[in-house]
Amino acid sequence: MSDTELAKDLGLVSAMTIGIGTMIGAGIFVLPGVAANEAGPIVVVSFVVGGIIAMVNALSVSELGTAMPKAGGGYYYINRALGPLFGSVAGMGDWMGLAFASAFYCIGFGQYLAVFVSLPDLPFLNPIQVGALVAGVVFVAVNYLGAKETGGVQNVIVFVLLSILTAFAVAGFFSFDYATLAGDGGLAPFGTGAILPATAVVFVSFLGYAKIATVAEELKNPGRNLPIAIVGSVGIVTVIYAVLVTTMLGVVPWSELSLDAPVAQAAELSFPASIGPVGGVAAAAAAVMTAGALLATASSANASILASARINFAMGRDGIVTNWLNELHPDYSTPYRSIFLTGGLIVVFIAALGRDIEVLAKAASVLHLIVYALMNAALIVFREADLPEYDPDFTVPLYPVTPILGAVLSLGLVAFMDAIEIALSGAFVVAAVLWYFLYARREATEDGVLSQLIREREDALPDQVVTATDAVAPTGTEGPTVMVAVANPRTESALMTLAGAVASQAGGRVLATHVVTVPDQTSLAAAAENRERIDDSSEALLDAAKADAERFGVPVETRTILSHRGLEEVFDAAETHDADTVVMGYGGTRFVGGRIEAAIDELTHDLPCDFLVLDGRELSVSNVLVPTAGGGSSDLSAEVAKALRDTVGAGVSLLHVVEDGEEATGREFLDGWAADHGLTDAELHVETGDVESVIGRLSEDHDLVLIGATDRGLLSRIVSDSLAFDIVDSLETPVLLAERPRPRSLWERLFGRR
Repeated sequence: MSDTELAKDLGLVSAMTIGIGTMIGAGIFVLPGVAANEAGPIVVVSFVVGGIIAMVNALSVSELGTAMPKAGGGYYYINRALGPLFGSVAGMGDWMGLAFASAFYCIGFGQYLAVFVSLPDLPFLNPIQVGALVAGVVFVAVNYLGAKETGGVQNVIVFVLLSILTAFAVAGFFSFDYATLAGDGGLAPFGTGAILPATAVVFVSFLGYAKIATVAEELKNPGRNLPIAIVGSVGIVTVIYAVLVTTMLGVVPWSELSLDAPVAQAAELSFPASIGPVGGVAAAAAAVMTAGALLATASSANASILASARINFAMGRDGIVTNWLNELHPDYSTPYRSIFLTGGLIVVFIAALGRDIEVLAKAASVLHLIVYALMNAALIVFREADLPEYDPDFTVPLYPVTPILGAVLSLGLVAFMDAIEIALSGAFVVAAVLWYFLYARREATEDGVLSQLIREREDALPDQVVTATDAVAPTGTEGPTVMVAVANPRTESALMTLAGAVASQAGGRVLATHVVTVPDQTSLAAAAENRERIDDSSEALLDAAKADAERFGVPVETRTILSHRGLEEVFDAAETHDADTVVMGYGGTRFVGGRIEAAIDELTHDLPCDFLVLDGRELSVSNVLVPTAGGGSSDLSAEVAKALRDTVGAGVSLLHVVEDGEEATGREFLDGWAADHGLTDAELHVETGDVESVIGRLSEDHDLVLIGATDRGLLSRIVSDSLAFDIVDSLETPVLLAERPRPRSLWERLFGRR
């Protein structure tokens, strides 16, 4: 995972204007007429309902944002909580939703630009689309320059825009007529049932608040400024919408309100005729409102491009899309490749769908509503997981009612969208799921908190839930899984050092498991009901293990497993969690834990993965001795030695013992073996004599002896004399036994080669 971060350039005012500037855009300048024709004067309530839905979601976004101020906003929270499958859906949905919205705002800008400027009519593009493309290119360039410049432009746009709208509201107040508002059919000519369908139409006007969270990583003092900016922008905009729409409908009858420029139309009738000639006032008012519309659509497009680029950056950082997108500009500290890619998508949407602006607006709304529902689910997962690192400065009131209500309201509003927008958005969701299984599953950097919760409580959940969780888990991005079986606080640090080194060198992760053995006379269910004492001791042991492994910079997960078995459970856990390597301690007895007959039965089967067994409580790895005669397990010894060399700077010595007179052949073998295993810098020893005696003599100058298993079978090595086990018993130096599984016949598994 990249450790690059975005510069903290944005203050409270800039953050709030990103939200306000995104929301007060084409929605208020275009949609009131469209929505009023669907609901009548009660459309004012539709805007208020939209604001209420946005406010409930804004509370959840504020908590998530203060807990994790990261670029990507909703995508990041969902990916971290629900896992990369839902992260792919959220990331692609939010990214595409913002790209649709940006294209929608650019088209709105093009509509008003065409009023002032004569634009060319190009093949496949009308003048409005040409103006929209110009706007898109300009704001992509602004975002390329960096967040500070973006915030500065946004401040100017929003303050000018609010001034214009305030002037219109004041003028409209003096021209307001309740009879005009009520009209002939009353406030609800189509019934109150028209409120929610109209809310579905205008909800695109509320998409800006969550975009503040997408730039949280660039926000100064996010714990304070983020909730103020998010909740404050929603509250301000909802009041503005209610006032402006009420004013419009009190000046122009709802049935006559323009579908293209309702604010400009109302402004023409609002300013008193006493100020100069009536025609001049009307023209001036229309010009001012048109200028306001240009500013509004420009600010919305600008903020949406900024937010969509940051989501793309966050997805690249997590492996959902290629890390190539993570490159930051050396001068502006912006993800310039991500910005260019997002800009390209916006240009395509403008060119392909620019003639049907409603499809762009509604598709943007549906995709965002899906993401909002997933964000509320993410908040619940974080709360239930009780993660130490989840420590928000702001918490939602009335948990869990608030996030549940937010999810229900968001998905409920989707039902009032048209079928074409639902189908289009559903196609993007399906595409995101396919993308995950075809690409992102192999590249995603970590699983979600939800998966961890399910695995921790798998005994209490249906098997289908656990199986489904494993079926969608990421498979390859974290590299190999190194599982550690910890049982003794005195050996934990040594085992985790080995595991951390192996995982770090291979780009993998560490899974620390504590198998708590329960007597056969006690049922596991009874033990689980009385596990408080077990949990305390196990948690302390696993917390120490996690701290030891994290110094290697690798992801660490922990598990406590209640079992009637000891050694066998380690095998089962290795298979269950698809471990590539198991690191465990040697208990000083031939069988550790569990029932002896079951352990023997386990050893008659092939090992599930590589095994590293350490005899020693403390581990210093400044000098490692690796005896070798070749073979698969010696290959594993070499890999571990390389990991210790590369991660903790251990010196490596290789030993090959030969018969008298075979020193030259032995030197040739060892030179080639060292070269084949990337250990050409190791100190080479070719010795003659008794193998065990030579290892014993050289071990005095080393901190660790790393021995690969011989070709003899596991059972015969345990029940009879064995070089590896004799050395474990005789040496003062800690010994690490390494075994790599290989195909064996049943006879070989039991008794070794004949």
